[in-house]
Amino acid sequence: MTATLDKQLNDLILSGKAMEAFDGFYADDVVMQENAAAPMTGKAPNRAREEQFFASIEEFYANRLLSSAVDGDVSFSEWEWELKFRGGPRVTMNQVAVRRWNGGKVTHERFYYNKG
Repeated sequence: MTATLDKQLNDLILSGKAMEAFDGFYADDVVMQENAAAPMTGKAPNRAREEQFFASIEEFYANRLLSSAVDGDVSFSEWEWELKFRGGPRVTMNQVAVRRWNGGKVTHERFYYNKG
């Protein structure tokens, strides 16, 4: 079940529907964390953070799912994004998202990436 849900979520992200994926697959009390930063709890504040991230993008060129795996209720996705932030150069970002699932929803997600 987790593998099917994770694939559906990733497919939405790949099709440019990341916010729709967030709305449909994330729990109301989701905990999200960027690298070693303090985690943020709750769907509303995490949605606002996601909206802020996407609003900071001036131009979006590509996103690629490089690999993924599922182990029980945990999924792993390796991503590569090519984009340009407002007022910045074109960049390639690489990140790994680790998601913990419960009851068909993501209850915890942590992103690992190098800030450059």
